[in-house]
Amino acid sequence: MFFKHGSQMLLIFNPAKTMEESDAAPHGGHGPGHVAFAAPMADLEEWKTYLTKKHVAIEKDVIWPGGARSLFFRDPAGNCLELATPVLWGMPDIANRL
Repeated sequence: MFFKHGSQMLLIFNPAKTMEESDAAPHGGHGPGHVAFAAPMADLEEWKTYLTKKHVAIEKDVIWPGGARSLFFRDPAGNCLELATPVLWGMPDIANRL
C-alpha cells in the first residue's frame, strides 16, 4: 500500500508476500509492527465511527495523561495502527486536514 501526503510517502508491505518475490528485496519484519498517524482531536470520533462502519475493530481508545488521545486498530496483516493526537508527542493539535 502506498500513501502519499504532501511531500511524504508511507509504504506498507506484506512481508510474507515480498519474501515470495525472488527479484524484490524483503520489506517489513517478522511479526506485527506499529505505525502511528497524527490526527486532530476533533477528528477522532469521526475516525472511530468510520472504522467501526467498515467493520474495523477498535482495540483500544486511550485518553493519555495530559489530554492526548489514541485509537488503536489492526490492518489486514495484523499490524497495529494508531491515530494519535499530536499532543501525545508534545506538539500542538493540528487543524482538520481531512
